[in-house]
Amino acid sequence: MLSYRATLPVPLVVVRRVSAWLQHHRTVHDARPWQRAATCWTQAVLFLRWLINATPVHRLAADHGLSQATAYRYLHEAIDVVADRAPTLEDVLAGQLDTAAPFVCLDGTLIRTNRCSARSTSGNGAVKGYDIWYSGKHHAHGGNVQVLTDHTGFPIWTSPVEPGSTHDITAARTHAFPLLYPAAAKGLPTLADKGYAGAGIGIHTPIKGHNLDRGTRTTNRLLRALRAPAARANAILKHYRALRHITLDPARIGAIVAAALVIATMTRGRW
Repeated sequence: MLSYRATLPVPLVVVRRVSAWLQHHRTVHDARPWQRAATCWTQAVLFLRWLINATPVHRLAADHGLSQATAYRYLHEAIDVVADRAPTLEDVLAGQLDTAAPFVCLDGTLIRTNRCSARSTSGNGAVKGYDIWYSGKHHAHGGNVQVLTDHTGFPIWTSPVEPGSTHDITAARTHAFPLLYPAAAKGLPTLADKGYAGAGIGIHTPIKGHNLDRGTRTTNRLLRALRAPAARANAILKHYRALRHITLDPARIGAIVAAALVIATMTRGRW
């Protein structure tokens, strides 16, 4: 086997902070933290290599002298530890109100996964015919995650995952709208695309239709121009290659995206 040097494109301070979080987690939850197979630093590097480069777990295990089962366990543990540092929607909206932000933007994204076999069920428990993790909009399997951005387009909050067959507005009604409505009443509106049409007061979307009057068309252009920077939020998150295709349990997507948000925020220097 040939060994070679490589550079991980992440600031050193980020690795140190993740390592410190892992050390605290071990101190609190481990009965014998000194008997671990790898140090906190090694675990932090393993997690970041997987998140940033989507390095296969069996390679991470070999590189760090671990068994594949231990590498998977360390990866899931690191995902949970980092994801727990992600801000809540309440904190995010309070911060935006404190800084007198003009608006926030909401958009949904599909995090692709391997094909799943989970079927939908009716109210009486009967199995229906379609796969709940298959998105008809994207023609791919994955999980639906709602992403909230500031007015510059940087992601500031991500929702728990919903199956890919879930519509954006349905996922937003579950995870985002209950807190976005009060924020809008306090002067922080939300801009969204046509997929959220009919969301309610405070959620501004372009008006649908073909034969629109000049004033309506102008309003639509202004809304699109204001929320255009929000398109970069999904690109920022999917800069982490692990988010381009998840091979872990789809139910883990929410925690993985939250962990990516934490790393992206620290990398930007805003933590």
